[in-house]
Amino acid sequence: MLIMIAKATFVGSFNKETECPKVEIPEFAFIGRSNVGKSSLINLVTNRKDLAKTSQTPGKTQKLNFFLIDDTWHLVDLPGYGYAKVSKTMRSDFEKMIQYYFKNREQLYCTFLLIDASISPQKMDIEFANWLGQHQVPFVIVFTKVDKAKALEIKKNIDKFNGELLQTWTTLPQSFKTSSERKIGQRELMDFIQLIVKESKNQPSNTK
Repeated sequence: MLIMIAKATFVGSFNKETECPKVEIPEFAFIGRSNVGKSSLINLVTNRKDLAKTSQTPGKTQKLNFFLIDDTWHLVDLPGYGYAKVSKTMRSDFEKMIQYYFKNREQLYCTFLLIDASISPQKMDIEFANWLGQHQVPFVIVFTKVDKAKALEIKKNIDKFNGELLQTWTTLPQSFKTSSERKIGQRELMDFIQLIVKESKNQPSNTK
């Protein structure tokens, strides 16, 4: 059964972290390689049809997009990485914006790193996961599109991805399996978010 969200409001799109809302509530950022199904997953998590705009053209998200969920936490839709159809200059600008956000955003409680489970591990995904770990950015892995291949193939791809991480990690980050079309994983992700939001209320300000 899906967890219902009463209110989801678009707050705004911002070019850099310093312009983002200053309110002290938990933030959960969503990021992944272009065409990983990020917008569809955000719509699944929030149980909305078009909160995040889906597109067949990778790289449509070009700013830090903020949504206020039930007046208690922010969902942040970040630009994807690995955009094949944007200029090198624009790609560099996106990377700088994303890195600055991760390095400086005090309100960020957790990042959802989206990985396409229907294909073999991609080098840029491994590198980005390692970058998050090196910079002590809290994150979990969300394997998307688990309905787009046979179960054995999905397991093989996930095992390969985890194996790549274990070359540099001693303990794997927590992970979730999702399918936007089949509504798989929404409850698990929302339970995870709600637990963190609940725990944050018992913490002093400016701490995670």
